[in-house]
Amino acid sequence: MDSAIARVLAIAAVLLAAGAIALISRRSRSHHPPLAVAGLDLPSGVVVFTSTDCPRCRDVLDVIKTIDVPVREITYELEGDLQRRAGVVGVPLTVVISDSGEIADQLPGRINRRALRNAIERAGLNRNR
Repeated sequence: MDSAIARVLAIAAVLLAAGAIALISRRSRSHHPPLAVAGLDLPSGVVVFTSTDCPRCRDVLDVIKTIDVPVREITYELEGDLQRRAGVVGVPLTVVISDSGEIADQLPGRINRRALRNAIERAGLNRNR
């Protein structure tokens, strides 16, 4: 009986560890290291880093079109050097830059309109739509 309980506890511990690893892994995929935008002369508003062969990038651009703020798209195939200098490691990456040139928020991956509007609001940028 004691060995059966030990087995059940061992299996439960393995399953718990696997669940924790999966949760940590999922969170780390949606994280992007902070960008280095100093000296890159990026405008205030929304800057979105994309690639031409990225379907999620098109989804992000569709969301961005619904917000009335200045937008600058930086496509890897056309401006890969700028993406590298900024420290972009994955696309799509949406960055909201305040009028003072500070990064107010970085939104990796797919975004929704609410998250984008909240980021724009935190940056103190005008949003009319």
